[in-house]
Amino acid sequence: MNWLLGWQHVAPSTQLLGERGTLEAIRQLQGFEAPANSWERQILKRRITDYDPTILVQLCLTGVVGWGRLSPHPATLESVTGAKRRVTPTSVAPVTFFVREDSEWMIPRRETGEAETFGLSAGASAILQFLRQRGASFFADIVRGSGRLKSEVEAALWELVAAGLLTADGFDNLRALIDPKRRSGQGIGRTSRPRHSAGRWSLLFSGETGDHSRALEATCRMLLGRYGIVFRELLTREPILPKWRELLITFRRLEDRGEVRGGRFVSGFLGEQFALGMAVESLRAMRNRPPTGELITLSAADPLNLVGIVVPGERIPVNSARVVAFRDGVAAEPDERANVIRMPLAR
Repeated sequence: MNWLLGWQHVAPSTQLLGERGTLEAIRQLQGFEAPANSWERQILKRRITDYDPTILVQLCLTGVVGWGRLSPHPATLESVTGAKRRVTPTSVAPVTFFVREDSEWMIPRRETGEAETFGLSAGASAILQFLRQRGASFFADIVRGSGRLKSEVEAALWELVAAGLLTADGFDNLRALIDPKRRSGQGIGRTSRPRHSAGRWSLLFSGETGDHSRALEATCRMLLGRYGIVFRELLTREPILPKWRELLITFRRLEDRGEVRGGRFVSGFLGEQFALGMAVESLRAMRNRPPTGELITLSAADPLNLVGIVVPGERIPVNSARVVAFRDGVAAEPDERANVIRMPLAR
């Protein structure tokens, strides 16, 4: 666990810097879904020194990075489950990032067409149909083309984002939906921010199906980039992955090619483990480092909230308002954590 804090650039003196560092952090975390309102304030700022929000916007607008919800919203599966839920827009809707040049791991997890509209309001269904017919569109074009009020279109877009059906050119589009002050148009003078952001809205998936085998290999490489060493228990908080059986077969194939190493690198866990060579050497070197006694705190929404999974302790629910704490890789006791549980994270 202590090694993972350094591998993911959370430990002191391991943080990243600038545009290259922001892209590296996103590349390492892509495919992991976290509450939308936790990404910048609690996850990226923890890994990037002097985090600059404009860099993320630029990476999205230039087409390097994309974002969206990949796990199907339970309400959109109504045709399968028979449930009668509705998609409720919320700032804690799970979203993730993806680096477009190596996003072959992205596999649609729902049927396209009529089944997509289950759980959606009439307004959201109409906007979805509009974008399916017209393609990527600016906010003003959607308002004019759909004949609906701005507030109705705004609510529909947020609903479609929460449902995992929509994305946008820029990340500021999502910020505008998350921020209640921007949605209500609050702000005075120079401190006010535009209620609606530049950039087009579009469907998250085009409906095309890719090569499943290549997608599995890309998924394995993505996980190795995130964790360095991969085994089944470590993926407990990765809900959008294929079945472990498929990943295991793919990892073995990569091992046969010499791209990854197989073995038992972390004790206390059953089953096969796979690792990058540099990760194994780095982990072995960590074993001889003396403890520092420093307390490292993270949001409970962070991918490294692995208490009760990798290290002993009571699991802490994924909640952007709570924190987890580690001292030399060991989870802090509840009474010690209570001293930091209400500490505001970086803003």
